[in-house]
Amino acid sequence: MNRLRRSDGEQTYAAILETAVRLASIEGLSTLTLGRLAEEAGVSKSGLYAHFGSKQQLELDIIQAARDIFEREVIQPALAADDGLPQLEQICASYLSYIERRVFPGGCFFAGMLAEFDARSGTAAHDAVASDQQGWTELLESFAAVARDRGQLKRTTDVPQLVFDLTAAVELANYYHVLFGDPKVLDRARRAIDTAIAANRP
Repeated sequence: MNRLRRSDGEQTYAAILETAVRLASIEGLSTLTLGRLAEEAGVSKSGLYAHFGSKQQLELDIIQAARDIFEREVIQPALAADDGLPQLEQICASYLSYIERRVFPGGCFFAGMLAEFDARSGTAAHDAVASDQQGWTELLESFAAVARDRGQLKRTTDVPQLVFDLTAAVELANYYHVLFGDPKVLDRARRAIDTAIAANRP
């Protein structure tokens, strides 16, 4: 019986988080109130407190749930590719696919977080966003550095610049795809990625 109760509680927690991530991707994390979430998830506010304890803990749990989804949809396919340039190309392709399929209804959860919390230093959400963005940059730079060392890219490749160009392409595609609903922006991003990489091939 206790195991069943724990299972039921975990299922409720997971269902609430699924709703919370969806709402936060559309409406923003900081504006998501416990009352709004309780209404959308079909639970009481006291029930939410039982699972999260505070608004800050709710925010951190939402961010972690979004990380798990992003890792599954974008990072894991890249890690499964061959080392170096195939990984760099795959992570860009996976990101654009995840945008195109609207895994988060409001577009990339972390691009939205970046716009929402970039100037709010000193908050847990800001620190989480900064850490995640740094981790993303370092991952792409590691792929590009291996590609350069293996001769898949020029020895003179400016790895941070290449990664900046690729990140700019995919994140602008995300914003424009959400704003305008135009799938052609994804094709433009793919061409920009191909051009940036081609300019650095041996």
